Amino acid sequence: MNQTRPAVWLMLAIVLVALNLRPSMAAIGPLLSAIRGDIPLSFTLASLLTMLPVMAMGLAMFFGLSISERLGEQRTILLSLLIIGLATLSRLFIDSAFELIVSAIVVGIGIALIQALMPVLIKSRFPDNVALCMGVYVTSIMGGAAIAASFAPLVLAQAGSWRVGLAIWAALALIALLVWCLQPAQTVSRVTQRESFITRRRAWLLAIFFGLGTASYTCVLAWLAPYYVEKGWSEQNAGLLLGVLTAMEVISGLAVPAIANRSHDRRAILAVLLMLIIGGFCGMILAPAHLVLLWPCLLGLGIGGLFPMSLIVALDHCDEPQRAGGLTAFVQGIGYLIAGLSPLLAGLIRDRLGNFEGAWWALTAVMVIMLLLVMRFDPRHYASHLPGPD
Repeated sequence: MNQTRPAVWLMLAIVLVALNLRPSMAAIGPLLSAIRGDIPLSFTLASLLTMLPVMAMGLAMFFGLSISERLGEQRTILLSLLIIGLATLSRLFIDSAFELIVSAIVVGIGIALIQALMPVLIKSRFPDNVALCMGVYVTSIMGGAAIAASFAPLVLAQAGSWRVGLAIWAALALIALLVWCLQPAQTVSRVTQRESFITRRRAWLLAIFFGLGTASYTCVLAWLAPYYVEKGWSEQNAGLLLGVLTAMEVISGLAVPAIANRSHDRRAILAVLLMLIIGGFCGMILAPAHLVLLWPCLLGLGIGGLFPMSLIVALDHCDEPQRAGGLTAFVQGIGYLIAGLSPLLAGLIRDRLGNFEGAWWALTAVMVIMLLLVMRFDPRHYASHLPGPD
């Protein structure tokens, strides 16, 4: 019991921190029409509000662990929450697209510092339940997105200001900040020499797989609500639909890693998740007015499971927490740089073709490619693909 209580409180603190890692991006889509009515934004320029923080997350991944080793895990997370909270609150005073984009980049840096550290923390503190705890953590990330997507339009309706709808999520950072202050200060163990994964082909395969999967997540997060607004939905209903999708992500993010925890071979589960995403995109393109809730539910179930499973497969390759943390930092760094391009490319396609269907077809093709990659993840060969340093 004495050991269980600190572990439960640590997991609760991790959940509260994770809730802060997506609202700054998830609130944009449902409020985009109101923002564009006040600030001149093309769809291509609007895509930067999702693309740039994701790209900043990718770049910051490469020095996130080094910062956490210097500051210690507690101060790193407190600093990150402070960055996220202040950048989010600053949106109350934004008057231009440039200021909005800068706030998005700063938030992305704060998010990256946390996301680089968390896999190491979970691998070291919960070694017997890595898949389950990673599922709770990643699900909490998507839960934050669900909350913001669902309630940002309601805040807009009540406050009459999209700025309030974007800035109110700073309150989540304040709550997490206060709870994390109560955690005992501990430092992530220092390493004298960090392994470089840049020459490891398997590390690149894992990074590409994570990046392509996350591309579907970031693109849906950015453009699902605007897509349905163009189909005649109100901003509030489109936001609620995105909320339904992200709620499905939460359910899948909790259930799938728990199921996957029973076997070290994740390939069948990955294939099912990718088929769900393909079905969701095809339905949304071919029959958007029929079975309206089914297609976002399929997308949410697929994306929600794929996101944590992509990280869990990377963690499966390394037994030692620091090495696993280094690998997942590399995978997320490269992966987020890849994923960050998807909202921009979708915005360009929308501006060129006048609709989002071309972007959804492109993402469907990407999911088919990922199905082919899944067969490479045979756990019996992990040691040969990614042997430890000499």
